[in-house]
Amino acid sequence: MNLIEKIHEMARQAGKTIVLPEGTEERNLRAADYVLEHKLASLILLGDTNEILEKSKSMGLKHIEKATLIDPKDHAQKTYYANMLAEIRKSKGMTFEQAEKLVEDPLYLSTLLIKDGKADGEVSGAEHATGDVLRPAFQIIKTLPGVSAVSGAFIMILKDKTYGDDGVLVFADCAVNPDPSVRELAEIAVESAKTAKFIAGIEPRVAMLSFSTKGSAQHEKVDKVVEATRLAKEMNPNLKVDGELQADAAIIEAIGQKKAPGSEIAGKANVLVFPSLESGNIAYKLVQRMAGAEAVGPVLQGLAAPINDLSRGCSVDDIINMIAITANQANGLYSE
Repeated sequence: MNLIEKIHEMARQAGKTIVLPEGTEERNLRAADYVLEHKLASLILLGDTNEILEKSKSMGLKHIEKATLIDPKDHAQKTYYANMLAEIRKSKGMTFEQAEKLVEDPLYLSTLLIKDGKADGEVSGAEHATGDVLRPAFQIIKTLPGVSAVSGAFIMILKDKTYGDDGVLVFADCAVNPDPSVRELAEIAVESAKTAKFIAGIEPRVAMLSFSTKGSAQHEKVDKVVEATRLAKEMNPNLKVDGELQADAAIIEAIGQKKAPGSEIAGKANVLVFPSLESGNIAYKLVQRMAGAEAVGPVLQGLAAPINDLSRGCSVDDIINMIAITANQANGLYSE
């Protein structure tokens, strides 16, 4: 059983409910049909109910009727959710009339369904920009206690099994924070370790990456990584983390032993925390394209409930996998 199969099986056992705000979009419908057929999760599809049913019929889909279908513009609890949103945002001056309009937006309704306990997580982004997906999440769901930054991790599945855990590594942050602060970098390390454990199914060994290993170079950017490593250990004393480490010292045992003797992480890392978004994003794309690795994600980390953002160029398989990952996040990260 490969990692994707394991993720699917874990989701099947989790028994979670995931909401898809883009319920009329064809890739979402095909993914939903597969998820429902294989019982990876229960689903709530948002959108015009007649359009969902007509499209699914014309596409030859056989399982969509197993989902809960909600039309954001016309459903029995519209006033209830408008009141909920107005109450949540009253400190920002939101009126009931403004909330009543916003709850017709499926991205807002989906987060309210999560807040109300009707759904465990959300997958969106096939038709919407990242900012549109995250805005209601920040306003309604917010971040986990003690977490100030949301980040994005990729699970990298390499053909060369000598790296990480049988070729599996987690790269972060590759999607959200251009220049994380010391605290944000430490939070990314802690949250990425959770992703490694609960989604990738590996015991995390976290390397805080830099262009220096253990003082081989002097620079304020190196100091930032050193301080973030110290803070990550303070946040989670049980976390196996070390830094600052160069990439080769983090993943190649012979180099790790030479450059960082005595480190329990050097040469054995399976979670790589990059010092900036540009380095993380460049690295995962190079590994994906030049080494032929499968990049699963981004898995959003740090929100108080699992909400994941797809690329607008995503495939049906991408959506299926992200639904399974979101179910596993709800089952693991948010039930500790």
